[in-house]
Amino acid sequence: MGDVLAGIHATWEFDTDSVLIRFERGIRTPKLFQSLRERRVPHAALSAVTLTPGKRGTVVLHAVPRPGADPLLEAAAGQLKDGCDPYRLVLPAERETLAEYYADELRALLGPDAAESTDRFLVAAPEAPMRFKAYDGRASFDGDRISFRWFWTGASTAKWKAGDQTFPVTELSGVEWRSPEAFDGYLRLLPRGLEGVAPGPGPGTGTGMAAEPVTGTGTGTAQSAQQMASRPTRADQDPAAVIFGLGYGPVHESLPFAAAVLESVRRKQPTTAAPAAVPAGVGRRDPADIAERIRHLGELHQAGLVTDDEFSAKKAQLLAEL
Repeated sequence: MGDVLAGIHATWEFDTDSVLIRFERGIRTPKLFQSLRERRVPHAALSAVTLTPGKRGTVVLHAVPRPGADPLLEAAAGQLKDGCDPYRLVLPAERETLAEYYADELRALLGPDAAESTDRFLVAAPEAPMRFKAYDGRASFDGDRISFRWFWTGASTAKWKAGDQTFPVTELSGVEWRSPEAFDGYLRLLPRGLEGVAPGPGPGTGTGMAAEPVTGTGTGTAQSAQQMASRPTRADQDPAAVIFGLGYGPVHESLPFAAAVLESVRRKQPTTAAPAAVPAGVGRRDPADIAERIRHLGELHQAGLVTDDEFSAKKAQLLAEL
């Protein structure tokens, strides 16, 4: 498509096979967006596109990702607020007609399996190395290993006794993230082989599980393996978890970290016979649909929302699809 749609806090660039979302930098832009900087979203990663009224004279163009397509949203597990959803583009209400045009264009590019879950991530996760400061320790990830280094001012006695921890991603099966904006937020690794073992009730537990639970070993010693096998129910007692607090483990630091770990875990897991998914191509469109789109494009051109060159190029592209 090759067009650009600028909104509040972000700009979408429409390519032939993807949408490049570039986030603005500024004091009014959510910190998560500033941390992400930009994201390329293949059309194959989308399940739907909506356009709805927003607040205070705005409209919201929302590209809805397929289940399992984006490690960031998988790690978030529905805990992100609307204002921090990287797939929402907020626009002034006077640009609604233009936004509707691009929404229709994107919908026409969705494949027949758009409503189905993906068997692999289609959107890239934030890149390692990464680190952030939690309440009870410092978490770091180099792409292969996650390390927790405890703070004497915040770590529990159980964590001090266990010692600093290192977890190879090859020994994990997922990651569990509970937003720091919720009570008892944390990031928790779950050992491979304990996927079906859920934390018990009590402080430091939660339900924000990303895809599959993560499993991990500690420092690699028999003592650490035993500690992981007898998994504590409370995150503040679990050496495979760091807990959040006011100013510790904010969303823009801990969520990209969790997404990067989750993507690396999935990528390095042994695969079964399931082949890699191939994005479905877009077939020929119905001539009536092409005619309607050209008419709509002409209205945008007459309204001055599309330049002469853009109108000619887009019209030629639509005609080529007959």
